[in-house]
Amino acid sequence: MCGITGIWGQNNPILVKSMMDSIAHRGPDAEGIYAPANKSGNLGHRRLSIMDPKGGDQPIYGEVPNRAIIANGEIYNFPQLRSSLQEQSDFQTSSDSEAILRLYEDRGVSAIEELDGMYAFAIADGEKLLVARDPLGIKPLYYGEIEGAWVFASELKAISQHCKNVCEFPPGSYYHSDKGFSTFYSVPDLYPDSNADVEELIARVRQTVEESVIKRLMSDVPLGAFLSGGLDSSIIAAVAKQHKEQLHTFSVGIGDSRDLEAARKVSAHLGTIHHEYIITPEEVNAKLPEIIYYLESFDQDLVRSAIPCYFTSRMAAEYVKVILTGEGADELFAGYTYYKDIPDEDVLHKELRRSVSSLHNINLQRVDRMTMAHAIEGRVPFLDLNMIELGQQIPAKLKLVGEPLVEKWILRKAFEDMLPSEIVWRKKEQFDEGSGTVDMLEELLSNKMTQAQAQEYQAKHPNITLRSPEECFYHNIFVDVFENSEVVSSNVARWSERPV
Repeated sequence: MCGITGIWGQNNPILVKSMMDSIAHRGPDAEGIYAPANKSGNLGHRRLSIMDPKGGDQPIYGEVPNRAIIANGEIYNFPQLRSSLQEQSDFQTSSDSEAILRLYEDRGVSAIEELDGMYAFAIADGEKLLVARDPLGIKPLYYGEIEGAWVFASELKAISQHCKNVCEFPPGSYYHSDKGFSTFYSVPDLYPDSNADVEELIARVRQTVEESVIKRLMSDVPLGAFLSGGLDSSIIAAVAKQHKEQLHTFSVGIGDSRDLEAARKVSAHLGTIHHEYIITPEEVNAKLPEIIYYLESFDQDLVRSAIPCYFTSRMAAEYVKVILTGEGADELFAGYTYYKDIPDEDVLHKELRRSVSSLHNINLQRVDRMTMAHAIEGRVPFLDLNMIELGQQIPAKLKLVGEPLVEKWILRKAFEDMLPSEIVWRKKEQFDEGSGTVDMLEELLSNKMTQAQAQEYQAKHPNITLRSPEECFYHNIFVDVFENSEVVSSNVARWSERPV
């Protein structure tokens, strides 16, 4: 994983270096700048070495000197791409990022549609620039303009101090300097077959999840898994452990949290090398400014879930460079409580599709920012494109089943032989709930901002909806840690804004 920056339409390597420095945490292993002789623009790269650690520094150059790529992410089908291209392409590294460039040199812009992975990349080709973001927006990207020049960066903090207006680069899209933006992917809108064979669907879920996890075990550096003890992370750890002799797992919580207890049971059952960390109110209070700075959000729900993710990532960074995590399962298989309040199957199906389509600037932003704050790479098997397509084909009635309703029923059934029964049928708890973070925050923040103080604070910020004293407190920190907080704030997504 890495951080990328660039400017096009202006030669300004000093600006690009400044943007690179502000996201150095994303790539502490190496850095590089593309500065072509024609001075059409500059590309900057901060590297976290995952594939080909010794030989894969970027930019990677093409068959001609004025063609180069910088990339952030992983291309899971790069062995197949390399095999199909090696006769006509002279590969210089074993980096998966080079496969993007060689494919582009062979097939042009259409190469993007053949990539299987999570990515944000830029290819300079003479006077032209191509920038693309993966189908779901797993990897972040933002853009703006400076004196008529087009600029971009992996994080808001790199670009907000230079641009008055910054936009999120749309997922599943690419930008070409000649043609502007084009979309190459959107979450499929498939109508489920209500008469499909249930046992066959269960088997397909099992197979697709396993294939998705196995694909993401690709790494030249140590790999582990977050393990909250909930269904999603436990499934991923169980599948990964079948293919790795040693697997490190990581869990955090307050001293007596339900997550810690459940994660210990799963680890013992699977035989993982387990690590846990006890979060204290004092440390959360001390780290909140840092968490909000890296998160680039003040959304109450997102900050809450970022807190345990921050500490788990920090702990994991002591042992691994790549981490598997369970984001996406709740949106695919109806894991959140509010889904149970949607009585109509068609409406629920549409809401699940909308939820998956919205992940790029909420849950996926949290995973990316908290892992990259500690220079580790987060991978999300449940958001494999094959998994998403299958999820759209499964009737909602197989996701919420019984009385009372059991969420993610078909996913539980698919893996009920692989994990202890109390884990498979454990009631869904969000990361911040199961870890004990919510209860701890209520006590911690009780004297930070009163209701009266919050009302006064809200009146001072009439253009922003601040839902509670807690969110006002987070916003106050947010304003303090960012120089141009208004620019960053305009890109803050709201986890709560979901139609039902």
